[in-house]
Amino acid sequence: MEITWYGHSCFRLTQRRMTTIVTDPYDGAAVGLPPLKLKADVVTISTDAPGHNALKAVKGARHVLTGPGEYEIGGVFITAIHTNGKGKSQGELPRNTLFLFDYDGITVAHLGNMRRVPTQAEVEALGTVHVALVPVGGGSALSAAKAAEVISVLEPSIVVPMHYRLPGTTSKLESVTRFLKEMGVEGAAPVPVLKVTRASIPDELQVVVLENANAPS
Repeated sequence: MEITWYGHSCFRLTQRRMTTIVTDPYDGAAVGLPPLKLKADVVTISTDAPGHNALKAVKGARHVLTGPGEYEIGGVFITAIHTNGKGKSQGELPRNTLFLFDYDGITVAHLGNMRRVPTQAEVEALGTVHVALVPVGGGSALSAAKAAEVISVLEPSIVVPMHYRLPGTTSKLESVTRFLKEMGVEGAAPVPVLKVTRASIPDELQVVVLENANAPS
């Protein structure tokens, strides 16, 4: 399967003869990036906010998933779990939905705007996570340090950072550099696309930084 990043929390997941999914399409004006022009069969929205819910940016979508549940669409199994929620001292946090996509045995977890470390019960409900798409820039989601903590709990094979400040944008998010330092990663050159097969899943944790496919020209 192939994973392409379009900036912020927006990815396109594709595999031959299977459903194409776009996660968290954004309003370009809201995040300081060009307008999106994508096509997909399924759109998932983790958070009801302009940086994550711009449905008009995606053409052809027959299914829009916004909340918890279990789905099978075009050969892809999708599990959606509500995260954040009410803490003992922090009141009700904004709603967030984590999506787990199973492409013929390869699992990809999009954490959305997750703000806290998941409970053991939530981790067990997810099962094995091969690829985790993790917010790392703070703001309304995980900081670099919290992201590293979440990764240690989920134990994915591959981590792709998202939701961080990009060159030329006015976002108040942190850059990806702080997260890479937290993870002890040096010299992570961005790649255009992440291609994953069962045979290519690493035995040890790998951090992959993706190029922004919707970078300003």
